[in-house]
Order: sequence, then structure tokens, then C-alpha cells
Amino acid sequence: MSDGAPGDAAGSGRDRGEDGASWSRGRDGRGLVRGGGPVVCVGETMAAFVPAAGEGLAAADSVRVAVAGAESNTATYLAELGVPARWVSAVGADPLGTRVLAQVAACGVDVAGVRTDPARPTGLMVKDPGPEGTRVHYYRRGSAASALGPGVLAEPAVRDAALLHLTGITPALSETCRALVRQALDGPWPVSFDVNFRPALWEGGAGGEAPEVLRDLADRADLVLVGLDEAQALWGPRIAAPADLRALLPGPRLLVVKDGPRAATAYDGKQACTVPARAVDVVEPVGAGDAFAAGFLAGLHRGEPLARALRLGHLTAGAALAVTSDHGPLPPPDRMAALLDAPDMLWRGAPASG
Repeated sequence: MSDGAPGDAAGSGRDRGEDGASWSRGRDGRGLVRGGGPVVCVGETMAAFVPAAGEGLAAADSVRVAVAGAESNTATYLAELGVPARWVSAVGADPLGTRVLAQVAACGVDVAGVRTDPARPTGLMVKDPGPEGTRVHYYRRGSAASALGPGVLAEPAVRDAALLHLTGITPALSETCRALVRQALDGPWPVSFDVNFRPALWEGGAGGEAPEVLRDLADRADLVLVGLDEAQALWGPRIAAPADLRALLPGPRLLVVKDGPRAATAYDGKQACTVPARAVDVVEPVGAGDAFAAGFLAGLHRGEPLARALRLGHLTAGAALAVTSDHGPLPPPDRMAALLDAPDMLWRGAPASG
């Protein structure tokens, strides 16, 4: 299917609203975001140690301290795209927590909803680059964010959310975190859920409870983002193409399936819209999914049709793919605008920076 081409897609709509009032999604996904309030991203962010020269950890003489977290990464890209963004979480009362808070806030994200836990540490991630890719080591058991629970949803930082953004990382952290996600899905906000399957966080990986838990949570969300590769890892050979995921997850109002460097397809109850990915020289893929989510959500927040929202997702993901950190610089605004408006035949090949 060509960029923005419509097709048949099954889906079920659900209207939810504060105080019983309904809100509904218009054609192409416009109207899914409630009002003009902030996109509130809830989940853990860790400090990250990255070898400074890009060599393997065992040979590194020094490391740089960075910030790593799917939800805050999405929030920082949203802020850069001009969308009000808020991050809600917990960090330890330690220097790493101070560093995380300061760095996320410096990107223009509202961090007033992040609490400091005096009894638990900030989580830590260590990157180990190698010839076959970057291995990641997590030190997050018992972290401040792992103690988050449903009570977070009653905080003032969440109440005015235009959209609540969650990922499949959070329910893997603890039972209280899983309860938070489940209760959020029953709340008054529209909820976007990025499946973001991390096998190392789930006991048994794809052979444990993750497939059932993540399918249940995703099918209850209003908007779901999922990679075709992670869906195949979770739900097996029955997922051969993006359309198979729509059959597996009929509940979301909007389902976005990312097929790596090939394309992304959005399904709603009326149509399917496929936009090819742009050619990008990949430095490291970590963080690209979070960036795509931010671009796509920014498009919805602006009221863009699906094709333009998907293009914005691809452009934002491209910024992350081009750097070793989770967050890369976006093209200049005029270049972004030109690419969003480019004819289909020019979309894939035009350089983002030129």
C-alpha cells in the first residue's frame, strides 16, 4: 500500500471520558488525544553508563553518564516537537537521581510529578558496545521506580493529561507497577501503550507470562505501538504480517505496527495507512522506538492525519538511529516541514539534514 493508502481494517471503538462524558476519535485518528493538555509519560528512567570512546566496557578507560528510560525519552522528544510533555516517576535520593531529574527537565519536560524516594536507589543501566551490537546490563531491582503503584494516578500531575503514555517495561518491574498500568487502562484518560518487550525483564522471557500479560494490557489500551519483530517474539509464527496483529489485538482504537526499516502501518476501525520508512544510516537502534512513539503522538496531538503522524514518527526515529545515545537532534523545523509535505516518491530518498 502506498503512503497513506486506505484499506480495510477491523477494530472496535471505545468511548471513555472524565465524569462519564464521552470523547471520540475522528477519522484518521484525529481527536484521540483529549484536549490540549500535556502528554503524561509514566515509567522508570535510569542513569546510564556508556563507554566514552564507544569501545567495549571491559577495555574502556572512562564512561560518560547519560539518562535512559523509554517514557522520559518519549517525553523529551515530545517537548522538542513542541508538545507539552510531563514525566511521572520516582528516583532515589542520590546523585544519579539528581542527574536524571536535571537532564530530563533541561529538555523542557515537566518533572514536577517525579518523587524522590529516600529508601530506594535510582536504577542503573550499563551499555557494552561490541562488534555484534550493544549489550545492555540493568541494575534496577528494588529501584525507586519499581515501587510505583496505582496511587500515582491520583496525583495532580496526571489529572489533566491529554493522553497517558505507558510501556510494557513498567508491568515487568513489579506487581505494584503492573497494578498501576492495569488501573490506568480503566481511568478517564486516553491511554497509549508501547509494547516495548524487553525479554531480560520478564521471568522466562517470551516463554513466560509476558505474552499473555502484554496482550491483555495492549488490547485494553486506546492506542498501541508495537514492532513486528517483538510481536513475533511474543506471539509466535501466527504473526506473519502487520494485519495479523490487528486480528490479535482488536480492542485498540488505533494500532501502529512498526516493521523495522521497511514501513509503519496504522490501523483504526475504518482504514489501514502504511508509510514507508526513510533510508537511514543506523549507528545504534536503542531509543528509536521511543522516538517514533513521540513523533507519532505529536502528530496526533497536532490533529494531523495518520499519514503525516506516521511520517513524523519516522523522522523522529531517524534522529535516534543516527546517534549512540538514546536522544539525537531532530532536523531543522523547516526541513521537517518540507519532508512532511514531500511527494511519496521523494519521501524515502531526500536527506533529512539537507
